Amino acid sequence: MNLQERDLQHLWHPYTQHQTAAAPLGIVKGKDALLWDENGKEYIDAIASWWVNPYGHSNQRLAQAAYKQLTQLEHVLFGGFTHEPAVALAEKLISILPDNQQKVFFSDNGSTAVEIAIKMALQYFYNQGEKRFTVVAFEGAFHGDTFGAMAASGISFFTEAFQEHLLKVVRIPLPKKGSDESITKLKEVIVTHRPAAFIFEALVQGASGMQIYAPEALDELLKICQAHNVITIADEVMTGFGRTGRTFASYYLNQQPDIICLSKALTGGTIPLAVTTTTQAIFDGFYSSDVNKALFHGHTFTANPTGCAIALEAIRILESEEMQQNLQRIAKRHQAFVKHISQYPNVVNARTLGVILAFDLKTTENTDYYGAFRDQLYNFFIDNGVILRPVGNILYILPPYVITDEQLDRVYEVLEEAVKRFK
Repeated sequence: MNLQERDLQHLWHPYTQHQTAAAPLGIVKGKDALLWDENGKEYIDAIASWWVNPYGHSNQRLAQAAYKQLTQLEHVLFGGFTHEPAVALAEKLISILPDNQQKVFFSDNGSTAVEIAIKMALQYFYNQGEKRFTVVAFEGAFHGDTFGAMAASGISFFTEAFQEHLLKVVRIPLPKKGSDESITKLKEVIVTHRPAAFIFEALVQGASGMQIYAPEALDELLKICQAHNVITIADEVMTGFGRTGRTFASYYLNQQPDIICLSKALTGGTIPLAVTTTTQAIFDGFYSSDVNKALFHGHTFTANPTGCAIALEAIRILESEEMQQNLQRIAKRHQAFVKHISQYPNVVNARTLGVILAFDLKTTENTDYYGAFRDQLYNFFIDNGVILRPVGNILYILPPYVITDEQLDRVYEVLEEAVKRFK
């Protein structure tokens, strides 16, 4: 049996209805922006394998960092112990994050980073004797699949089976140019619900189709929250480490969040690792002679030394002149392609920020998130050797930073062919 056949015997895949889904591709090798399946077919990984792999598959620098750490200390429990990779990574992160960030809490993935942030916000007020149980989030948000993160998410079919069991979340609209609706709604929520926290995907809502909004609008919302002692949480799981053209999307802001969630590109697509960073004031809300005021949250692999060592090397790669030039190169090419593709009458709202590019494809077909039209697009891209995952009728690119101009040209070419074919 081949990989596909063996897979079907035992594996349960994410976001998959196995009765109707095609068999998964068996991938056997990756290098830079390319992947190869078990039949030898080559694919351009134009979404960096769900946004985790900015520095290319089988990156030798990351592999060497992993090997070196594995031969010294592969793992040690983080309860009551520490180690050089965790300390060094925390120091490095604090040096590159917004100035108000001072403390680092390790976990395993983006969803748990968000889960921890929400728990921090709720318990922060609980520790002070305040009853604040509501979280504010944007409509159309996606923050993960654990219960707190799921509650903050606004994509209903992901969460509708669990609605009766979720945290209390009140949603406000994403800011739109020329409209004060999000500001008005936030002010109303603060008065009527006295929320503990406002969580947001910083400048780009990823899973809802790369919806981009202005930093000036977000600054206004953060000012309101800060004036009313509402903890602000930036979910930078997708946007962190260069995706928006700056190291963090929060760099575009004048008002800085109290808590930042990071994962995905943190280890360059190698092994799971996440962090939730906070201000000193948030940490101080748990600092007490009363043990019950501690944050009782942990993971077996918290601050895994191997993951931390890889993350340190990944940040060095990001900061290299070559990678920074790649970010600028891709951003400029995206800007040119947006102008070009916008000439088609069935292309709507073409947009780009940093290495993120997206547009809506106008169609008379059903545009359900995982509907038939989306599947047709997905299969078309796979047939043409390009890995893209449309969100309904929204097409986007979020490539590895090492993608070549020739590979990027091929992705653009296939996207343009899709625009011509699917109407």
